[in-house]
Amino acid sequence: MTTFLSWGPVALMTLLIFYGLFLYPYIRILRRTGHSGWWVLALLIPGVNLVAIWIFAFVEWPALDRK
Repeated sequence: MTTFLSWGPVALMTLLIFYGLFLYPYIRILRRTGHSGWWVLALLIPGVNLVAIWIFAFVEWPALDRK
């Protein structure tokens, strides 16, 4: 019989793999556009993530203004 305590390390590894595969590329994209990589935290909040994507789609990108 397994306990929920044994799922702790598996859940942690799954979470780290998720962050590495999905959030790290978003951080790189945000940095290339001239925004802070911390905006990726908005992608973790349901509802807020949709608003953040729309904001970044229509806001002026600082990286384009520098050129």
